[in-house]
Amino acid sequence: MGLFLRLCREAVTPAEVGLPAGPRRRTPGLRRAELATLAGVSVEYVTRLEQGRDRRPSPQVLSALADALRLTVGERVHLHRLAKGADAGFSCMGGAGPNRVVRPTVRALLDRLEPAPAVVVNRLSEILASTDGYRRLAEPIGLLDDSRPNIVRFVFTDPRARTAYPDWDRVADEQVAALKQGPGRADAHVGALMDELTVLCGAEFAGRLETLPGLPRASGVMRMVHPEVKELRLAYEMLELPADDDQRLIVHLPADDATAAALDRLTGRHPGALRAV
Repeated sequence: MGLFLRLCREAVTPAEVGLPAGPRRRTPGLRRAELATLAGVSVEYVTRLEQGRDRRPSPQVLSALADALRLTVGERVHLHRLAKGADAGFSCMGGAGPNRVVRPTVRALLDRLEPAPAVVVNRLSEILASTDGYRRLAEPIGLLDDSRPNIVRFVFTDPRARTAYPDWDRVADEQVAALKQGPGRADAHVGALMDELTVLCGAEFAGRLETLPGLPRASGVMRMVHPEVKELRLAYEMLELPADDDQRLIVHLPADDATAAALDRLTGRHPGALRAV
């Protein structure tokens, strides 16, 4: 929670909240004193929150900080979850392991999404089910080689990932943020995967654990280099399934005409056929 608050503070410019920038600013974004004034709390309290020495802010304080930092609805929900997650006496997961069973209706939904590349993953980033369109993308780059494919493990441990993802650093950031989302290390299974990747990958993974908030982008555009059709620009949407599923559905669509034509070639569709846009 402290890391998330600090990163949000540093991302807000004084001009955005009506404050003068001043000629000698060394701090990116807002100073702690400025945030404290805007939120109506003391500088010492903001410091304690950011340093993790106070983990029980009241709902009123959280709301005041969110207003001062101009947080989006998604960021406000995330901040609320982080504050609740500071209480080690309760876990939403109840000690349950990662769900690896995809409901029949979700599988039917995947069938309806063909030939769009779509995949269902759990909180460990394990690939549980996918469309044929996704397999045509993922198999040639090596993502599905393991008996239990895992996206974050592929990104950090397989050398082919750096060729497949030209913006590897950005992809790596998003994978760590997704892994930290929700219970994060408080979940024994997620914690074990984090420990494994810390040992295998060192600072490239551990550094991101320490500096990235657990708030992955729900949508965006990613680049992928495919052995058969070369570079693709894929727009993605990440959809959270119900809490009991503890899974996410990620759907990819072409972000430009060249990618649309390339996906048509991969799926054997005729140029000019109807497609989702």
